[in-house]
Amino acid sequence: MATLWAAGAIAAVMVVTVVVVWIGAAANARHRAAAAADLAALAAAGSAIHGERSACDKASWVADRMRVTLASCRLDGWNALVEITAAPPGVLAGFGPAEARARAGPGKPVVEPRRTVVPER
Repeated sequence: MATLWAAGAIAAVMVVTVVVVWIGAAANARHRAAAAADLAALAAAGSAIHGERSACDKASWVADRMRVTLASCRLDGWNALVEITAAPPGVLAGFGPAEARARAGPGKPVVEPRRTVVPER
C-alpha cells in the first residue's frame, strides 16, 4: 500500500513541476515581448527624424534580433508606437502569442516655474 501512495505522491509532484515550468515559460514569453516592444519603440523613435519607413525598419531589426514578431509600427508625430507578439514555446503555443505595446518619443518640454524675487529690506 505504501508503494501506491509513494507512486501517487511522485506523480503529483511531477504534475506540479510541469505546471510550474509551463507558467514560467509563459511569463518568460510575456517579458520577452515587453522588452522587445520597449527596445523596438526606442529604436524607432531614435530614427523618427528620417521618416516612418526608416523608423519602422529599425524597429523590425530589433524585433528580428530578439526573435519576436513586429505586429505593427507607426509614428504619431515624433512618437513611435510599436506592437510586438512573441510565440511561447512548445505546448503553450496553442494558447496564442504574448503581446506587448510600447510608445517612445520625446517627453514634454520641461517648463520652469517663474520665480518671484522678493527684494531684501
